[in-house]
Amino acid sequence: MKVPLSRLAHTRSGDKGDTCNIGVIARGDRLYPIIAREVTAERVRRHFGDLVKGSVERFELPNLSALNFLLHQALGGGGTVSLRTDAQGKTFGAALLSLEIEIHPDEIELIAV
Repeated sequence: MKVPLSRLAHTRSGDKGDTCNIGVIARGDRLYPIIAREVTAERVRRHFGDLVKGSVERFELPNLSALNFLLHQALGGGGTVSLRTDAQGKTFGAALLSLEIEIHPDEIELIAV
């Protein structure tokens, strides 16, 4: 079964120059292993496609039930030089929440509201 990442996590994003930073925080500690398994650097890179020209780095923060991603060369040069609508990366986190996550049958009860 596939569900949007928004069912399992919330996000916060920002920028530093031409690098976008996205924090993905599990809605509960029991959801973190699913997020860690499913939300890889490569999947994030594919999700954003041509918006990200550089690499995507992933950092695991299990004590916070969170992941942090750095998307390099993702803001068209950064806020002061980019012609992009969101040159500061504030909406990247919201955009990542539509990523489809695979949920195994035995995990469905973990996301039930």
